[in-house]
Amino acid sequence: MNAKTTKTIPILLAVFFLAVLTLSLLFGNKVNAYFRTWVSGRNKAVIDYIRAPQDHSDWELEALSRCSDAPFVLPTHGFIGYLFNDSFTPLKLHTGLDIFGGKQVGQTPVYAPYDGFLTRELDWKSSLILRIPQDPLDPDQQVWVYMTHLADPEGNSLIEAAFPPGTQEAAVKQGDLLGYQGNYSGYPGSPTGIHLHISIVRDDGEGKYLNELHIENTMDPSPYFGMPLNAASALKSSPVCLPLQ
Repeated sequence: MNAKTTKTIPILLAVFFLAVLTLSLLFGNKVNAYFRTWVSGRNKAVIDYIRAPQDHSDWELEALSRCSDAPFVLPTHGFIGYLFNDSFTPLKLHTGLDIFGGKQVGQTPVYAPYDGFLTRELDWKSSLILRIPQDPLDPDQQVWVYMTHLADPEGNSLIEAAFPPGTQEAAVKQGDLLGYQGNYSGYPGSPTGIHLHISIVRDDGEGKYLNELHIENTMDPSPYFGMPLNAASALKSSPVCLPLQ
């Protein structure tokens, strides 16, 4: 090893550690979440369930079931595979829950988790959003519930005909049928796994919903469903109802 190489190695190591430190400072929670999702076994559990749901029926929860006095009912049958604050895409935090039904496209019903007013924007093939004027956990604020993937791989909608594109403020009751689980990813012919994605979205303060893609615009669903659904603190096992206090 010559003198030039000897001098270069410490410089490269210093640059490497500086880069790691910078990334940790900027994206530490997102990097940690990505590794946690893999290390916790959640990714493996989702893959195992998709491949053989019949082998993991004990992971499933019933549609319309409720934990104790939690305000929301579970909107669909299945395995809650990914949680709020998970990360299966580098540097991106999951904004809600992914519930996998274990059946074919269009076979697993999706219901309203709470009373509210339903909107389906004109260009939404697979998505709905429910406005709840009084948050059941904080009646002084309005909250929204976003649901998506209710379409087949080509974007053919699986949403109930009562809610066509352009629907605004249709009154629904907890337990009303909204549609069926699908696997539309937003890109025709490139499906995702068959599931329902649901997230609780903050109001912008002017009566509109914020962008659900950013986790700071969404809320921890745990208290709404009465079970530990925040990946940052949830157990590695499948979610179950919290014990009564």
